[in-house]
Amino acid sequence: MKRLNFTVDEATLVLLNELSERYYKGNKSKTVRAALESLAAHSGHMGWIIRGYVPVETDEDTSCHTCQTPHQKGDILFRPVFERGRGPDVFTQIPSESWMDCPDCAEQLFEG
Repeated sequence: MKRLNFTVDEATLVLLNELSERYYKGNKSKTVRAALESLAAHSGHMGWIIRGYVPVETDEDTSCHTCQTPHQKGDILFRPVFERGRGPDVFTQIPSESWMDCPDCAEQLFEG
C-alpha cells in the first residue's frame, strides 16, 4: 500500500463520498480504483473517432447536430470526417443520421 496526497474540489469530494457509500460501503480506495479501472477500459476502446470536419453548404433547412440551432438553406455547416481510432468517446459504428455542426460546435468538439 502507498499513501497518496492530492487535492480535489468540493464537487469531486461529494461524488467520491456518495459513490463510496452507495457501492463500496464507504471504502474510498475501492471507489477510486473502480473509477480508474473504468477509465482505463473506456479510454482504450477502438472505434470511429472524429478526425476533422469539412464545410458543407446546406441544401435545405437543418439544425446543428450538437446545439440544435436551426440553419437555413445555403448556410455553411461542418460535416464530421470519421476515422478508425482509439479514445474515450469512440463510436462503435459511424452514425447513420445526417450530422452537421455549426462552426462554433465543430470548433469546440474538434479542439476538446
